[in-house]
Amino acid sequence: MITILAALLFSLFLSILLTPLAAKLGVWGEAMDRPDGIRKNHNRCTPRTGGIALVVSFVITIVVAVFMQLHGNNLMQLLLQYWGLFLGGLLVFGVGLYDDYSRLSHRIKFGVQIVAASLVYSEGFGIDHVLGFDLLPVVSYGVTVFWILLFINAVNLLDGLDGLSAGVCLFCSLTMSFLSLSNGDWTTSFLFATLSGTLIGFLVHNFNPASIFMGDGGSYFLGYTISVISLYSSVKTQTGTAMLIPIVAMGVPMFDTFLSPIRRFLTGRGPFKPDSGHIHHMLVRRLGLNVRKTVLLIYLITSGLCIGALLSIHLKDEFSGIFLATLGAILFIFVEKLGYLENFGNKRVVNWLRDIGYITGVSQKRRCFLCMQLNISNSSSIEELWKNVSVLVESMGFEHAEMNQKCANGTKIVHSWCKDTFDAHGSLCNQHLMKVELPLVDDSGFDHGTIWLIKDTKKEAISQFTFLKIEQLRRTIESSLQSLAGKRKEKFAVPPDTVHARSKHACSPWPKSAG
Repeated sequence: MITILAALLFSLFLSILLTPLAAKLGVWGEAMDRPDGIRKNHNRCTPRTGGIALVVSFVITIVVAVFMQLHGNNLMQLLLQYWGLFLGGLLVFGVGLYDDYSRLSHRIKFGVQIVAASLVYSEGFGIDHVLGFDLLPVVSYGVTVFWILLFINAVNLLDGLDGLSAGVCLFCSLTMSFLSLSNGDWTTSFLFATLSGTLIGFLVHNFNPASIFMGDGGSYFLGYTISVISLYSSVKTQTGTAMLIPIVAMGVPMFDTFLSPIRRFLTGRGPFKPDSGHIHHMLVRRLGLNVRKTVLLIYLITSGLCIGALLSIHLKDEFSGIFLATLGAILFIFVEKLGYLENFGNKRVVNWLRDIGYITGVSQKRRCFLCMQLNISNSSSIEELWKNVSVLVESMGFEHAEMNQKCANGTKIVHSWCKDTFDAHGSLCNQHLMKVELPLVDDSGFDHGTIWLIKDTKKEAISQFTFLKIEQLRRTIESSLQSLAGKRKEKFAVPPDTVHARSKHACSPWPKSAG
């Protein structure tokens, strides 16, 4: 216990001492975060190299503990046996730090994160069991990589306000350190306590108004470290508790991480393109809170989630599940009332999803429409074609349809359909009627005529599919008329021999009768 407290205090002291030096490195290398008034709410250019202080403080504390032979040889064995874990941490920190100085493509950063997660899996720290089921190796690898990438990007997305990401990670680390200590897992408790001290020292400089930011290097390192130490604890104790706690403790960034790519996709942005739609931004805009009050509110929510996660450990399995589900429901209601989910429930988004169902043919109405299109395409005559067109037009809610067909000999044939309740002549001037005239020109350029459609919008409103259906109907009629015209040409075409025989007899007298 004393050793763990000493590690926390030592790393805290180092972090307080090294963070200003890291800020100078940021100024010297021009790794500065400039305010834009949209996503970045700070008032002055701020170095984003705080990750250097976090990593150096954490590593030095561990190295000192190894040389002082604290906890026996556990830390030394961890360093020597699982060197891939530390190499992965250096990789994600390195790519994040490089991005702080010179911006990198999200593909490169994402690729390095996958490589680091793969190193963790190669060291034997894989998630092999989920809900009591044994996972196949390829599935275990995918779940493990997802787990690590989830934490890395959750911490990174949360790093939008002074002290927010560091504070939430601090609550999570303290909770994990306490839990590990109560379970007799001294090594895990020591690592999380060291990380906690590092974060406290960093918050001295990072809390609002911040003089330094952790940057991508710091956020990547924190997310990676929390996820990997939790995996280490889970593998060592053979329990999933160590993995459950950080997920619940970091409920706010986890929730944001899952929804951010979907929100960006729905609003036409790239899934990795930064925006100002995160939960902490919504708190500032919707509730009118300043940065400090917003951060303190999220601290309060996170501390409640941490306490709830610890309480769930001591409940029976069925009560634990109910308790965690209740916590999740409360968090969901909170962000929903905040307006964070308004894009997901927006009528336009719902209509867009309905459009996808219609276009892909999943909806029952689209399949019925397709059936009627096939009936038109399979018509063997103009009369049958118009009968099938009338059925389809009526299903679309139209009152009147008329096709002026141009024949090859220049004549016109009018095909008309009208509902019994509609006066095609006396009602044409009504303002609530939608009148559409469509040309019927096939792929070869032949003009088959036009088709008129009239819809009474008082009886049935125009839906988002109306014009899409009209265009599909037009194309179906065009192709069907072209097909029927081709069949008529084949039917009345004269064989070559017959043409030759007729031309021969045309110059000779008609044969005399036998009589």
